[in-house]
Amino acid sequence: MEVHILASGSDGNCAVIRGPESAVMVDAGISCKRIMHLMDINGIDASEISGILVTHEHTDHVSGVGPVARKLDRPVFCTHGTFVNSSKLGKVDYNQVSARRPFSLGGMDIMPLPTSHNAAEPVCYRISSSEGSVLIATDTGTLTPPVKQALADSDVAVIESNYDRRMLSEGPYPYPLKVLIDSDHGHMSNYMCADAIKATMREGRKIFLAHLSKTNNTPDVAKETVEAVTGIRRSRLDCLDPTVKDDTRIIRI
Repeated sequence: MEVHILASGSDGNCAVIRGPESAVMVDAGISCKRIMHLMDINGIDASEISGILVTHEHTDHVSGVGPVARKLDRPVFCTHGTFVNSSKLGKVDYNQVSARRPFSLGGMDIMPLPTSHNAAEPVCYRISSSEGSVLIATDTGTLTPPVKQALADSDVAVIESNYDRRMLSEGPYPYPLKVLIDSDHGHMSNYMCADAIKATMREGRKIFLAHLSKTNNTPDVAKETVEAVTGIRRSRLDCLDPTVKDDTRIIRI
């Protein structure tokens, strides 16, 4: 399996997971044109994509879903709450999913799992095949028990490390927004991410720190925090750098 992180952060999120038979896309929060460009430079043929999995309705996760789905003529999978609250989707081949109800797509097993976020019916996804398993869990203020178990069981964890608490506290955001971000229905801090990783330590698991805030975090701060809490060397941790154009990652199992 290969995990291609095409975008991860405040400006948009998109990943492609390639299995033995085909690939699935998780979220499309950047433009269709940019997704096509990033897939091209990463050697992903559009014909490989068997469907688009959507986590929730916020713009940085759905803005490109409709255009990509129509361009590729591929189905969209999300919860009912996400679908009815996603005005930007337009006309798509919608397939309803529910948390903790697995299904198959493109030769891979997909398990939607409930997250805790200020959205209608948010989920994250554990994607597995004969080659391994990947958890993509972002936009959650805390890890629900099923997500924590999936974190312990997965070979690759793309996990939210959104903000540094000091940077958030001292930063420019309005106080109510700071309170929401730091709540159980907001986002996970670097420390919360590190604590979850430490509580579910697994030999050989690959960690990607995802959805870093441009305002309240930096790659160095996130890696330093996780290293300090878990003991995992920062050279074994990865994330995108928002200052680097077309920064993407490939994680192989």
